[in-house]
Amino acid sequence: MDKRIGKRKKQTRSAHELDALCLDTLFEQFIRAKLAEGRSKRTIDQYRENYKFLLTYIDSKGIERTVNSLSPVVIRDYIVWMLHEKVRFEGHQFVNEQYKTVGLSPVTVNTRLKTLRVFFGFLHSEDHIEHDPMRLVKNVEENENEIVILKVEELQRLLEIPSQRQFCDFRDYVLMNLLLDSFLRINEALSLKVSDIDLEAGMVLVRGENAKNRKSRTIPIQQSTASLLKELIEENREFNADFVFLSNYGEQMTANHFRHRLKEYATKANLTSKVHPHLFRHTAATMFLENGGDIRHLQMMLGHRDLRMVLRYTHLSKQALKKQHEQYSPIIQILEKKTSRRNMRKNA
Repeated sequence: MDKRIGKRKKQTRSAHELDALCLDTLFEQFIRAKLAEGRSKRTIDQYRENYKFLLTYIDSKGIERTVNSLSPVVIRDYIVWMLHEKVRFEGHQFVNEQYKTVGLSPVTVNTRLKTLRVFFGFLHSEDHIEHDPMRLVKNVEENENEIVILKVEELQRLLEIPSQRQFCDFRDYVLMNLLLDSFLRINEALSLKVSDIDLEAGMVLVRGENAKNRKSRTIPIQQSTASLLKELIEENREFNADFVFLSNYGEQMTANHFRHRLKEYATKANLTSKVHPHLFRHTAATMFLENGGDIRHLQMMLGHRDLRMVLRYTHLSKQALKKQHEQYSPIIQILEKKTSRRNMRKNA
């Protein structure tokens, strides 16, 4: 210590100061702030899940749970770990070993990072930290792979697998029909209550708290789908539950449980495509447009405010593109005129 200056800074920190840097404490403040802003339960659950995932990494590396420990370098190391070291579905006893591959997809990694961006942005705006480390961390580049959709015959094979005599199989069969008919996201479908369905009118209400964009919408369904829902609701009466899609114990069905069962159905149907709940939405939207459906109506049913999201979301099949090209290619008109002139010369 310089005697001319004297002691200025305190070497040890008080319990209050240490608590202010504690990652867990700050995260709970962040969660309370988001609850006060009216964020949905699903969003809060996603924040907690992604935070827990981060803790798995920093605890395994012996990194302190303090906000100052998470520098851009540490976060980039976390990204590398997710991309090249983390085993997918690690610890999930019901997931087949073939799906437990090393490395998460760029989309999944960026989803994990999104929570950190919001979290550190909050800490910076609330003056808990001087610099936001996420400002220096870029997202992982995502490949724009062509989205695969199911063919009609593949859907028919898939729908033939669930047994109509078993409660769980029948429930899954109804859910698959509903997803194809209504374009619902899986969490929107599983959040449906009996009071949300008008069987006579053939309409389904997606409440704002369950919609991704927080906006309610009403979607029409076919009479065949309404009949299946009516039968399922009758089967559920002994549970005395509000939700439509239940486990065999009467609890609300989870998305992960359905994903697992859907994979089993796809395997039994000998489908080569990776089948997941959102694939029904992609397939249904594509078939709707191929069959002549209006893109504005599709936008309303999908629940997208921006039409560009619908254009990016819906991927027309190669067969439909080929058909459109054969019908509207400009070369057709050019060749027709050349043929017409050639015929005129022959007849002259």
